[in-house]
Parts: sequence; C-alpha cells; structure tokens
Amino acid sequence: MALKELQKEVDDWIQQYKLGYFKPHEILARLMEETGELAREVNHEFGAKKKKAAEADNEIGDEIADIFFTLVCMANSLNIDLDEKWIKMMNKYTNRDKGRWEKK
Repeated sequence: MALKELQKEVDDWIQQYKLGYFKPHEILARLMEETGELAREVNHEFGAKKKKAAEADNEIGDEIADIFFTLVCMANSLNIDLDEKWIKMMNKYTNRDKGRWEKK
C-alpha cells in the first residue's frame, strides 16, 4: 500500500468527525505521548524495568502503529505528500550513506 493510500484512509476516518484534525502542536503533543508509550514497551521488553502484574499487555508493534497514525495525521493536516517526502528521504540516505557501513 502506498503512503498516499494510507493518508487517504486516515483522512477518510478523520473527516467523519466535526472536529477534524487537531492543530499541529496538539498532534505533536500526541506524538510525544505515543513515543513515550513505545519507549515504555521497549524498556519492558529489553530493559531492566519489567512490567508489573497489573499493567496492560501492549505490544511494541501496536505502539509503532499509533506513532505512524499520528504522523500521518500531522502530514495530512499540513497537506504534506508522504510518498514524495519518502522518496526524497530515501534518496538522501542512499546517496549520503552509501559507503558508511560495511555491506553484506
């Protein structure tokens, strides 16, 4: 699925509500909350801080998906074409870092 399709899917879901998209700074605050939840899950799984028995069983993949949804909301609210930006970003990394690490 292209990013444009994901952006449309998110936009279709958002547009059914009167509120629409949050303001960019509100979306950013939400992104920070979601990033904290991901950090907590990573710490539970790979760090020394294990979950308490009463804590919910969240998965790292679910938290990454929440972050991605929030980023798509940000892009949509600012009319950013993520397909275009993704290609630009990959070209940057491909060219800049082509000799940076040992290849397999």
